[in-house]
Amino acid sequence: MSSLLLGIAVIAWLLALLLAAANTWLRAGRYLLACGCAALIIAAVTTLPGGMEVIALPVSLGAGRVGFSLSAPALWLLLFGALAAAPACWLGTPNAGGQRGWLAGAAFSLLGALGVFGLQDGIAFLVAWEVMSLGSAVMILGEKLAHPGGRRVLFMLSLLEVGSVALVCAFLLLGRDGLAFAQFAAQAMALPIWQQACVGVLLLIGFGAKLGLLPFYEWFPAAYGAGSGASGNLLSGVILNAAFFGLSRGLTVWLSHGEISYGLSLLVIVAGVASAILAVLYAFQENGWRELLSFSTAENAAIAVTALGAALLFHADGHADLAGLALLVALLQLAGHSLAKGALFLAADGVYLCTGDYRIAQHGLLKRGPWLFGIGAVFAGMSLAAMPPQAGFVSEWYLFQTVFQGFHLSDITGRLVMALAGAGLALTAAVAFGTFVKVLGIGLQGQGDRRGAVIPRRVGYASGILGLGVLALAVGMPWWLHALSGAIFRQFSAHAAMAMRDGLLLVPLTSSFAFISPTLLVIVCPLLALLPLGLLLSARRFRVRRTAVWYGGLERDSERVATTALTFSNAMRTFYGFVYRPTLDVEHEHLGAGFFLKRLKFNHKVAPVFGPLLFLPLTQFVNGLAKRLRALQSGHLNFYLALTGILLVLILAIAVI
Repeated sequence: MSSLLLGIAVIAWLLALLLAAANTWLRAGRYLLACGCAALIIAAVTTLPGGMEVIALPVSLGAGRVGFSLSAPALWLLLFGALAAAPACWLGTPNAGGQRGWLAGAAFSLLGALGVFGLQDGIAFLVAWEVMSLGSAVMILGEKLAHPGGRRVLFMLSLLEVGSVALVCAFLLLGRDGLAFAQFAAQAMALPIWQQACVGVLLLIGFGAKLGLLPFYEWFPAAYGAGSGASGNLLSGVILNAAFFGLSRGLTVWLSHGEISYGLSLLVIVAGVASAILAVLYAFQENGWRELLSFSTAENAAIAVTALGAALLFHADGHADLAGLALLVALLQLAGHSLAKGALFLAADGVYLCTGDYRIAQHGLLKRGPWLFGIGAVFAGMSLAAMPPQAGFVSEWYLFQTVFQGFHLSDITGRLVMALAGAGLALTAAVAFGTFVKVLGIGLQGQGDRRGAVIPRRVGYASGILGLGVLALAVGMPWWLHALSGAIFRQFSAHAAMAMRDGLLLVPLTSSFAFISPTLLVIVCPLLALLPLGLLLSARRFRVRRTAVWYGGLERDSERVATTALTFSNAMRTFYGFVYRPTLDVEHEHLGAGFFLKRLKFNHKVAPVFGPLLFLPLTQFVNGLAKRLRALQSGHLNFYLALTGILLVLILAIAVI
C-alpha cells in the first residue's frame, strides 16, 4: 500500500513538472503537487510506527540496482514536512508571473527530498541531494520577487556546493568497498581513527550547509528574502527535515560504534548551541517576515542538532535510554517546527498580498483577515517562542529535561558541555521569545488602514489550519509518541518513546524527575477562563469609564506613536553590539543651494559575522585567481598549441615513470 502511494506521489510531481515545462494548466500543476504531498501523508500515517521494506528500483548504478526504503524516522519527518508543504503547494507563489518557475522548482525539490529520505545508495543519494538544491534555486528564481535574486541564489548554491563536496569526500572514505549505505557502518569501523573523525566532520559540514549551521546560516536571509512564503515553507519543512535525517543517519548509524563518537558528539553539541545563539540573535534584528523566519529556521535546526549531539554523547557513555530520549526530542522539535514555520510563512504571503511587501509593521493585519488566520498565526508564533501548551514548548521542555540529566555522564567534560549547552539553550529560548513577541505584536497588530486590501481567505485558512495543527500535535502528544516508538535507530533504546508518557502526563523517562501535560492544560485553561468571563459579565452592572491614553500633551496619533521593528530590537542591538557591529548611514538631499532639506535617507544594518571574515576573502581570492588565469583565454592559436604540447610531454613522462 505504501509503495503504491509513493508511486502516486512521484507520478503527480512528474506530471506537475511536465505542466510547468509546457507552461500550461499551472493551477492543475499546483494541485498535483498538493495531491502528491497528501499521498505521502497517508503513506506515513498508515506505515508508522514501522518502516518500509527495501524496494529495488528499476535503476542500476555501479554493482546493482538502487534500493529505496523509508525508515520510521524518515517517515516521521516526511509526514510533518508534507503536512506543511501541502497547503503551500495548493496556493503556490503569490506572484502570478512566477507560477511556472515556482512550480518546476517545487516539483524538483519534492522529488529530491523524497530521494534523500529513501535512497540507499551513495551515488543516487548525491544525485537526489543536488536535485533538491537545484529545485530550491529554480523555485526562488522563478518567482521573480527580488531584483538581485540571481546573486542571492548564487551565494546559496555556492555554500550548498561546499556541503556537497564534503558529502562526496565522506562517501569516498566510507565507500571504499561499495557505496551501498548498508555497508557504510562496517566500512567505517575498518577506518583509522583520524579518518573516522574526518568523515564525521565532513558529514557535519555537508548536511550543516543546508541546515544552516555556522557559518552556513548566512545564506538563509538572502535566499529566503528573494522568494515567497511558499518557498520558505518548503525550505523550512520537508527540505530541512531531509537534511537533518541525512545527518542523523550518518552520525547514529554509520559512525555510532567508532572510537571517535564521544569527541564527535561534543563537537556536534558545541556547533548546534553556537549556531542557535547566533541565528536567533540575528533573527531578532530582522525587519522582514521572510528574513526573520529564515534565521528562526536555522535556530530550530541547530536546536535539533544539539539534541542529536546529546543523543550521541549519552550513547557513547552507555546510556541507551537517555540517547533514545534525546533523539526523539530532535524529531519532535522538527515536527512542531515544520507546522509552525509553515503557518507563519503562509501568513507572510498573506501580508504581501495585503500590503504589497513583507515588512514587519503595524498594519492591523489581525483585523484584515479571516478569524482563523489570527488564531493560526498566534498559535504558530507561540510554538516557536516555546510557550505552553504548544508543540514548541513540549519539545524544548523535553530538551531541557534531557540536558539536565547530564549528571548521569561519567566524564567531567561531558557534564560541563551539557551544562554549558543548557545555558546556551536558555539564552536562545529567551531571545526567541522576544523575537516572536515582535512578530506577533508588531507584525499583526496595530490600527492599520481598515479600508485597504484584506488577506485572501484561502491564504488565511491555510495558515490557520497549520497553526491549529501545532496545537493538535501538542495536545495529542501522548498518542503521537506511540507513532514514534519505532523511530529509534537500532543503536538506541527502543523503549524510550513509551517511557516518555505516563497516562496523559509527559515525562523524561520517569515521572519522579519532572512532568507536564499539554492535554490536561488545554482542558483546564477554558475552566480558568470562566473567572475573567465572570468579571466581564459583572462589569455590565457597573459603569465603566473609558479615557484615551495620554500622549505627553500631544494630539493622539496612532501612526506616530506606533512601535517599529527597528526600535523594538534596539536595546538588544546595543547590548550585543560586539556581535552585531551595527552600522548607521544618514544621507541628506537638499534643494537648490543646499539650504532646504528635500530628503533624508536613514539606513541601519548589522554586520554578518562570517561574511567579511570568511566569505569575502575567499571571494577576493577567487576573483584574483580568475584575473591571472584570464591569459589562458588569449585567443592565440600558437599559445593553445604550446599548451597542448606541454600536456603531451607531461602525459608521456608520467607513462614512462
